[in-house]
Amino acid sequence: MRLLIVGTLKGQLTTATKIAMDNGASVTHAEAAEQAMNVLRGGKGADLLLVDVGLDIRDLVMRLEAEHIHVPIVACGISNDARAAVAAIHAGAKEYIPLPPDPELIAAVLAAVANDARDLIYRDEAMGRVIKLAQQIAGSDASVMITGESGTGKEVLARYVHSRSARAKRPFISINCAAIPEHLLESELFGHEKGAFTGAVARRIGKFEEATGGTLLLDEISEMDVRLQSKLLRAIQERVIDRVGGTKPVPVDIRIIATSNRNLSEAVREGTFREDLLFRLNVVNLKIPPLRDRSADILELAQHFAKKYAEANGLPVRPISTEARRVLTANRWQGNVRELENTIHRSVLMAQGDEIGPDAILTPDGDRLDLAKTAPAVAHATLAAEQVTRALVGRTVADVERDLILETLKHCLGNRTHAANILGISIRTLRNKLNEYADGGIPITPAGNGAPDYQRMANAG
Repeated sequence: MRLLIVGTLKGQLTTATKIAMDNGASVTHAEAAEQAMNVLRGGKGADLLLVDVGLDIRDLVMRLEAEHIHVPIVACGISNDARAAVAAIHAGAKEYIPLPPDPELIAAVLAAVANDARDLIYRDEAMGRVIKLAQQIAGSDASVMITGESGTGKEVLARYVHSRSARAKRPFISINCAAIPEHLLESELFGHEKGAFTGAVARRIGKFEEATGGTLLLDEISEMDVRLQSKLLRAIQERVIDRVGGTKPVPVDIRIIATSNRNLSEAVREGTFREDLLFRLNVVNLKIPPLRDRSADILELAQHFAKKYAEANGLPVRPISTEARRVLTANRWQGNVRELENTIHRSVLMAQGDEIGPDAILTPDGDRLDLAKTAPAVAHATLAAEQVTRALVGRTVADVERDLILETLKHCLGNRTHAANILGISIRTLRNKLNEYADGGIPITPAGNGAPDYQRMANAG
């Protein structure tokens, strides 16, 4: 946890610093907004800004946004004036803390930002095998690829690997490759020099340099542009980077962990992902199974989230009833752990009585989870569409066209005219295609419904 304290409330902020450090945070100070920006540009980074409410918080927020620096702000001040707190929130602060600081309040804020709830909660053997492999390779510097559906906990596992590595006391830096526009991602990763492009008002250290000595997580790397992938490959191979607009390479010392919810082997075949980069990243693959395939984890996680959100909302911790457990384990959880967490959060808020019952296990729309079933026809159509899509991926247009023509002809019992009408092509085009397939040795459905057998006609010339 990296805390940047901005302001000049010397005595009060010194106390806040001590409390933060007692809670495991590393603390950096800046007296004003420009100094804070220099700290952030310089690669030290921060997970949280604790800012004196007397400073222009709105201006600081605008500076951060202009340079695409994403870090939450908590305002603090010696006044209990509600107007000051409201003004700070309106300006962009996430929270307001009165000074002198309350140790428990500071600790709670730091815990919320550090998100201590990222603990790995599991019981199922399928997840246990993944964790065992993660433990075996955590101490190495090998690159790791973590794959799995959205919401399975890929970033949680990445942090777990980092926390058990020799780099655990060094930075863990994460960047979502899918969330940043292509033209900005290069600068975010490798940094830039002042004047390198419009808006580059000062030198900015990128994530590679910020993570030096620690771990860099490239989240959803499959969304990275192929052109940028080549620069990433060089950085991994040679352990040097080039800032945008820079004139000399910069050495870096990091471990790379990447995540993807897509099949990268398919992406390689499609030409959207470099094969050599995949080999570099995929030294070890940690494949997280979807929640529906590790049923023992569902109740374990549900109990964890029920306790977490009860405490967060000042509510009593209620056990999950037997019937509610049945509802939870029967659900498919297409959104995996993320969906389960949101569902349990709702249930904690909606539950009445001494237990969380099935009436509190609701969809976002407020329907009971076990009663909000997809209509059979819609479910069947969705499944059929998914099957068709999977059947098409990786095939050429010519192959798909051939199968469509032959299947349509078969459906029409060999009637060429009917098939041509359904396909929306002329009978001449259909005949030419069938000739081509016949010459290639592909069986053709004989003509039916009194129509001449085209194959015999073709053979007769």
